[in-house]
Amino acid sequence: MSKARKFDFLIAEPLQAKPSESRALRDGIDRLYHADESEIVMQLLASVQLDVASRERVNQATRDLISRVRARRHEQGVLEAFMQEYDLSSEEGVVLMCLAEALLRIPDDDTAEKLIADKLAGADWESHLGLSSSILVNAGTWGLMLTGRLVQLGSKTKKSIGNSIGRLVSRSGEPMVRTAIRQAMKIMGFQFVMGRNIEEAMERAEKKKNRGYRYSFDMLGEAALTAPDAERYFEAYQSAIEFIGRRSNQDDIFSAPSISVKLSALHPRYEFSQSGRVVKELTAKLSALAHLAKDEQIALTIDAEEADRLLLSLDIFTGVLKDRDLAVWDGLGIVVQAYHKMAGAVISMLESLAEETGHRIPVRLVKGAYWDTEIKHAQVEGFPGYPVFTRKANTDVAYIACAKRLLDNRQAFYPQFATHNAHTIAVVSELAGGRLDFEFQRLHGMGEDLYSEAFKVNKGHTCRVYAPVGNHEDLLPYLVRRLLENGANTSFVNRIMDGKLPLEEVAEDPLEKVANTTPVAHPSIPLPVRLYGDERQNSRGVNLANHSLLCGLAGDMQPFARGRYGVEPLLATRTDTSTAGGTTVDTNPSFPSEVVADVRDTSEEETNTAIAVAREFAGRWDAVG
Repeated sequence: MSKARKFDFLIAEPLQAKPSESRALRDGIDRLYHADESEIVMQLLASVQLDVASRERVNQATRDLISRVRARRHEQGVLEAFMQEYDLSSEEGVVLMCLAEALLRIPDDDTAEKLIADKLAGADWESHLGLSSSILVNAGTWGLMLTGRLVQLGSKTKKSIGNSIGRLVSRSGEPMVRTAIRQAMKIMGFQFVMGRNIEEAMERAEKKKNRGYRYSFDMLGEAALTAPDAERYFEAYQSAIEFIGRRSNQDDIFSAPSISVKLSALHPRYEFSQSGRVVKELTAKLSALAHLAKDEQIALTIDAEEADRLLLSLDIFTGVLKDRDLAVWDGLGIVVQAYHKMAGAVISMLESLAEETGHRIPVRLVKGAYWDTEIKHAQVEGFPGYPVFTRKANTDVAYIACAKRLLDNRQAFYPQFATHNAHTIAVVSELAGGRLDFEFQRLHGMGEDLYSEAFKVNKGHTCRVYAPVGNHEDLLPYLVRRLLENGANTSFVNRIMDGKLPLEEVAEDPLEKVANTTPVAHPSIPLPVRLYGDERQNSRGVNLANHSLLCGLAGDMQPFARGRYGVEPLLATRTDTSTAGGTTVDTNPSFPSEVVADVRDTSEEETNTAIAVAREFAGRWDAVG
């Protein structure tokens, strides 16, 4: 009998032979993937208890900052004014976001016109007219209102001269509407995207009004679907690094321009199930980009991905960080998403890496960009829990706790705080004390008024602008994601300018809010297993991107790998062994040398007997019918 192969192929190969300390840190990340939200949040709260004086300074600074920003409402940028007027709590805001996103995927004009006619006609554009302080937003509202009327007329079927004229105008007007909407998205994109290419983006960054900021450039694009896609993105990153390096005149790596790299753009199979191949190939690609960035004396940051790619990102980051040829370069950074329950464990792992390699690691701390996706994925897969917090305030607390850890260990980290939240800015400034060796970050096109006012008080603080670079085809998906993310009525970007909201509500302290909220997890977002309430339990799945769960699954399956099974027909009865079918050997299709069973084929007599029984049963059924 051949020896059965163990189910160790279920376990990602790069994650096996690791030093014990590294394994413990990695297991710590795994354990928190689906951990109890209440337990984690209580621990986070305990780790960031500010004294009464500190908390009052933070709260007062937050209120003052919001008041000063609101006083500058007339200076709002077009994009912020647009999101303020057409937020996602209004039907019109939802219509515009869905329409813009859908138009990108519609290849023909006829279908685009029908979509415009369907979506614009029913919205109440008049209710928004004149409410914005932005002339451009009001002009846009007039256009949308008139467009809605034209399309509405064109959709009516009453027989009248007026409606006939309306239909005629509609037929001639819808192509113009389609063109106008796409043009509007391009105009808005100019507010959100730094340039169509890196040359244009750098030129814009060097203009006088922008010189006070540092910049991190991001080459726009979706995840690579093919090897040619990945190669094209790799070449784009190479060219951008070379161009930025030629234009940069900074000696300090932390103040120099940087580039953000999405690993999913560099490999078409960037998924945990392909980790053996992915880690090897992506480590080589990232290493090449890192060496180029080192030569050009700029920094390179690995951008955020979904939770099921977190360990992959850390594996690849670790492999490049340990490259001895990069020992004197502290430019390799990584993004940590505070809405992940694993964020604290990730920081622990990065601390260990910094100590082991002697690097000071730039860490960009963000709230998180894939919340809806993470929640829905966990529900569909039937996971035991969510990888993210279910309340925004819980994420805010996690962000503060992570910020404190980064600031408390600046020998290991160069902290970078990406936020558009006044309270977050205030609490980070308080935790930083008098030291200035950290930076804030904001999105290009957003938060300029907020940081302008913040730095009038916190003199000497610096801010880096996250600056997307790309053409219209790449721009629109990014733009829609940002509008959806920041246009929601719970977003601070939206709330800070909403004069109808009391200042105290906008300046609310998340530490105090979470401490006084029961239950800690959101009651309207049940665990995946309870998705259908009392009606039934959701089917359970296995998180194949969690190493600990995979090890458990392999262990549960192992007893079935040790035996060699005897398989016989289920429906046939063996009446005559002399005429029985022959015996064959069944092998594992993944490992042809592995024999898993001895299979006895059904004999002709058994087959005939089974057919006769089936005919008899069918006859009885017909008689009953």
